[in-house]
Amino acid sequence: MELIIQLIAGAVGGNVAGRLLRQFDLGTLGNSVAGILGGGIGGQLINQFTNLNAGGGGMDIGAIVGQIASGGVGGGVLLIIIGVIRKMMSR
Repeated sequence: MELIIQLIAGAVGGNVAGRLLRQFDLGTLGNSVAGILGGGIGGQLINQFTNLNAGGGGMDIGAIVGQIASGGVGGGVLLIIIGVIRKMMSR
């Protein structure tokens, strides 16, 4: 269940980052795909290193908020990385 929350939050985070940072926008589909990948990978990494799911990884409100935040941040960060690489390759 945690991974599903992170993937959805990643898609949202990727689209929000794409809309706020127009120079890295990949379009709705590109933002969503980058966000989903970033939400899954980044969310797992952030949870691993920050221990946001301490206490057994239950489905309490604190754990859910942590998963949403880590998935959204991971999605946004991967979108920015892909956008930077895309801009560098287009030169």
